[in-house]
Amino acid sequence: MNEDVMISVRGLQFLENNAGDSLETVQRGKYYFRNGSHFLLYDEYMEEGGEPVKNLLRIRNGELSLTKKGPVHVQMLFLEGKKNLAQYRTPFGAILIGLDTRRVACESTPEALLLEVDYTLEANYQYVADCQIRIEAKPAGGERIAPG
Repeated sequence: MNEDVMISVRGLQFLENNAGDSLETVQRGKYYFRNGSHFLLYDEYMEEGGEPVKNLLRIRNGELSLTKKGPVHVQMLFLEGKKNLAQYRTPFGAILIGLDTRRVACESTPEALLLEVDYTLEANYQYVADCQIRIEAKPAGGERIAPG
């Protein structure tokens, strides 16, 4: 199955002083369900314009894999109860990031796919923030999204 979807990605960071910072993007993308995994593909456009960043999300059983290719390049793995490291490459240089994942929750219905991930973010082994990602995908044309 290959389906056009609208994908909302909302990130929220809680810094040490309890100040919150959020960012949300909504993009048109594709949804696939294969071999027990949900896949979302979409292009993310940087504020400066230029070449888009290609995003691929694979969701299954308490894990999220996020791959970005283009001006920004990274493969991040969020595994519930595990800490993973990744090289986050940007046009300005690379940063070593740590992702200490507390929770990966996915709910799939015929109308939508909802994913929430809670994790602690580190940069070069230093605490940055407690974070939450909320990803929601809904059919762009009113069809069903999930197998059922």
